[in-house]
Amino acid sequence: MANNLFGRTFSMKKIRKTFLIAEIGINHNGSINIAKKLIDEAKKSNFDAVKFQKRDINLVYSKEILDAPRDSQWGTTTREQKIGLEFGEKEYDEINEYCKKSKIIWFASPWDINSLKFLDKYDLDYQKVASAMIVDQELLNEISKRKKHTFISTGMSKKEDIDNAVKIFKANDCSFELMHCISTYPMKVEDANLSTIDELKKTYQCDVGYSGHESGAVVSLAALMFDISSLERHITLDRTMYGSDQAASLEPEGMEFLSNGIVKFLTALGVPKLGEVLDEELPIAKKLRAHIKIN
Repeated sequence: MANNLFGRTFSMKKIRKTFLIAEIGINHNGSINIAKKLIDEAKKSNFDAVKFQKRDINLVYSKEILDAPRDSQWGTTTREQKIGLEFGEKEYDEINEYCKKSKIIWFASPWDINSLKFLDKYDLDYQKVASAMIVDQELLNEISKRKKHTFISTGMSKKEDIDNAVKIFKANDCSFELMHCISTYPMKVEDANLSTIDELKKTYQCDVGYSGHESGAVVSLAALMFDISSLERHITLDRTMYGSDQAASLEPEGMEFLSNGIVKFLTALGVPKLGEVLDEELPIAKKLRAHIKIN
């Protein structure tokens, strides 16, 4: 059964439950207590999973960048700031146990092969390729060899970048889905171009999700019209907190609004019932049509 909304045709039979990912990333600001609070909020808002980011800063950033002046709560250089934002084995062991206890899935996006090997310890069900890393063919090859279902974000990427990533994952027979993404923080609504989701599906014949960096939840809810397989949003306790991702993140109220909005969206779609009159409509029809002679 097809419907048309603002020129877009979609099939209600194809709309499915979307896998909802709360991207904590580095919004924990190096605090395990903040990380746990964010996990709690994700669970409370019925997200399916929380996600972190893992980096070996000496591989991801050059010495020049790390030694550059940068004032933060951790010191006066970029190196001190990056070290302050990174969790190590102690913190991830705690996250692993806390998520098991909370009964919520967790995984992370490795930004380098050392970080990928670090995450192997936890035998996670999912993997993520960050938009920045989609051009790192060596990393993609290693990730796909793990044969864990992988979310691949497409922000900042040319078609040939996506082509190469898909080719690698197919060659290694690794399950994956693409995630339409615009890598600006926060993203302007007019830049969302959600129609790209359909183009990605058509071109690569795979599931496609949406990784949103906009303020608010409206664009993310609109993405549901494209039958996305997954939806990822950065989350925070307070958008005014320190960090480049905070402004593009959902606070607890926004997380709950998004989660409830998804449920309402799926409920509102319903099933085709052409010509069926609700019992609640009958007295209203009788009242409003009392003056009409109906054969």
